[in-house]
Amino acid sequence: MDKSKRPFFKSKRSFRRRLPPIGSGDRIDYRNMSLISRFISEQGKILSRRVNRLTLKQQRLMTIAIKQARILSSLPFINLNNAKQFERAAATARTTGLRTRKK
Repeated sequence: MDKSKRPFFKSKRSFRRRLPPIGSGDRIDYRNMSLISRFISEQGKILSRRVNRLTLKQQRLMTIAIKQARILSSLPFINLNNAKQFERAAATARTTGLRTRKK
C-alpha cells in the first residue's frame, strides 16, 4: 500500500532536545547561590528531578548542596514571606456557623 493512501499514518516529527539547565562549566556547590536558587520553589522546597530536568547524579549533588547551604545559614529553610502569610491564616480562624451559648 502506498504511504499517501494510508488513512492513519502518523508522521515522525523531529523534536528539539532541551538543553540541560546545568552547563558543563557550572559547578554544583553550596556556595553557588545563583545556581542553587533556580532549583528551589517559592516555598523553599527542593524541586523534583522532572521539574529540574537534571540527571540522577546532578539531582543528588544539588540536594546535598542545598542542605549544606541551609545548615550553614546561607539559605533559609523556609521563605519568610510565605511563612508570615501562613501564620496570619492560622491566626484568623473562621467563626462562621458557630453558635454562642447565652447565659
